[in-house]
Amino acid sequence: MTQALTFDILREAVNESAALRWRARLQPAGGPGDKVFPPTYEGGEYALESRVVDGRRVPGVLLDSVQSQANRMEMALLEAHRAERIHLPLVEVRFEGELADVGTITSLEAPHRIADAILRDSRLGGERFRDTEEGRVLDSASIANCTALFGLCPTALIFGLWDSTGPLGGLGTKFQRTVVGEIIGVDIETGVRPSSRIDPLGIQLNAGPLYQLEEGGWTLDPAEAVQAKGKAVTVGKEGKPSEANHGNVTPSLRNERKQPHHGGVTMDHALHTVVVSLPALRRLRFPLGGLTSAAQAKTNLEAQTALAALAVCAASLSVSHGCDLRSRCLLVPEPGQAGWELVGADGTVSSFSLTSKQACSLLNDAVRAAVTAGLPWRKEPVVLQPSPGLAELVRRSRALAMQGAAEEG
Repeated sequence: MTQALTFDILREAVNESAALRWRARLQPAGGPGDKVFPPTYEGGEYALESRVVDGRRVPGVLLDSVQSQANRMEMALLEAHRAERIHLPLVEVRFEGELADVGTITSLEAPHRIADAILRDSRLGGERFRDTEEGRVLDSASIANCTALFGLCPTALIFGLWDSTGPLGGLGTKFQRTVVGEIIGVDIETGVRPSSRIDPLGIQLNAGPLYQLEEGGWTLDPAEAVQAKGKAVTVGKEGKPSEANHGNVTPSLRNERKQPHHGGVTMDHALHTVVVSLPALRRLRFPLGGLTSAAQAKTNLEAQTALAALAVCAASLSVSHGCDLRSRCLLVPEPGQAGWELVGADGTVSSFSLTSKQACSLLNDAVRAAVTAGLPWRKEPVVLQPSPGLAELVRRSRALAMQGAAEEG
């Protein structure tokens, strides 16, 4: 039977091993050979590249990036925190009044975590966040002194942080990612995606042109339309019915730019990996002051173990949510082809079991040990309010978005 990962085993691993990792072979939920759709990048391109798998060079495609995997893990942590399965220190910005529907943006949701512009441009008790005691943590945090950041935003120490918009610019505080995840498609063939639409009303191209109405929508009467420079403004460039989603779409394998439609991929399998770097965690220091060298080393280990537990918990919770990456990209593990492993300093590999429930308990145990050692771990969130400038920027952006939607309609 595979051994369960306990707190004592984790602490020993952090002290001397190389990595913790999750590996899973995945297949489309529709079964092997079913088509899946990777993410598209600029120009509608897939991230295609050759990979070496099991000693073979094979064509591959990125199905979920390191950044996307980090976001999924952070959202899984936030959900568990809100369900009170775990407790995490958070910094959050609460939007109220006419912007109440924006809700609360936490340091787990902000793209650059605690160094994000959303937090930077908010206020704590009327004072700029970066000028407060909590905000100044970023000015002094370093690999040699992570103590305050550990208590305020520990996820920044595992998912990475670069304070590039702070007072030091590009020389600002920087921490590497210690947990990295990725999903790739292995041995793939790209497909095509036809486009076509039959209009049940039989609306023809020459039935237009369509003109914009002031209140939105369209009209066939130019006299009723919005006027600009003495002319009625058309819907779209030429007022074609298709600009208002009417009419047929000729069956085609190419888009309007004469480029092939990317139509997903088929693959031998997908490979999901998550790696927690234990040497990266061992480099972090958490000075408390007044401790002997031996006591400080023990304190460092308790903090490092808590961060390892946080990384493993994030990955386990994310995995338990399933692998529904986007429309037409739902993946499921191959039977018996998923699990956690511990990689020793000498490269030896041992398997261990860990459910999401056990991962939450492991994190809670590790946090208790860290707090007992004297390390900080905030119980209540740091609650910020958006600055007047940030709130106004959101309002103006919304107005422009609504205007653009009306013009497109």
